[in-house]
Amino acid sequence: MLKRLSLLIFALASMASAQTVDTDLYSGMKWRLVGPYRGGRSLAVAGSVQRPKEYFFGATGGGVWKTVDGGTSWAPVSDGFFTTATVGAIAVAPSNPDIVVAGTGERDIRGNISHGDGLYRSDDAGKTWRKIGLEDTQTISRIVIHPTNPEVIYVAALGHIYGKHSARGVYKTTDGGKSWAKVLAGTDRAGAVNVVMDPSNPEVLLASTGARPGLI
Repeated sequence: MLKRLSLLIFALASMASAQTVDTDLYSGMKWRLVGPYRGGRSLAVAGSVQRPKEYFFGATGGGVWKTVDGGTSWAPVSDGFFTTATVGAIAVAPSNPDIVVAGTGERDIRGNISHGDGLYRSDDAGKTWRKIGLEDTQTISRIVIHPTNPEVIYVAALGHIYGKHSARGVYKTTDGGKSWAKVLAGTDRAGAVNVVMDPSNPEVLLASTGARPGLI
C-alpha cells in the first residue's frame, strides 16, 4: 500500500506539472541520434543550461561519457577512476556545471543486471573523479543536487536487487558527500526508485519506492 500511495503522489505531481507546459515551445523540435555507438545502453543523462552543448551520460557497463559539442563526438571520462562500469544515475550541479555526481548500479530490472559500488564525484567537469560513499547500496536510482548549494545532494537508493537489504532509502549529504544521513527509510524489501525536487522550492521533495517483482 505504501508503495502504491507514493507512486500515486508522484504521478499526480507529474501530471500537474505537465499541464503547465506550452507545447508550442517544442513543437518544431526533432530527435536525432547522437551516439556513441559503443557506449552501451543508458539509464542516465545530464547537462547544464550554462553549457548548452556539454552533456554526460552513464552507460550500463560502459562508465560515464561526455560530449562538449552537442553529441557530435563523445569521450569516456570515468576510465581509471571508477571500480565498477555500470552507471545508473548522474547529475550536474545547477549552480556549478563543473560538479558532476554519478551513481552506480543498474536500476531498471532485467533478466540480468550489474550492481554498483556507490557514488563518484567530479569537481572539474569529468576530468577526475573520487568516490563519495554509499558503497553498500549497490543500486542508486536517482541523484538530485540543490539548485544553489552543490554540497547538498539527495540520492535515491534501490539497494540490492536480489534479496533483503537494510540500506535502501533516500539519503542526504550537506557536505558534498563526506557524510550521509538516511532521510527516508525504505524497507528491507522496497527501496527508493526516484526522488525529485520542487523547482520553485528546494525544501519540497517527492520520492517513490519499489522493489524487484517477486521480492515483496
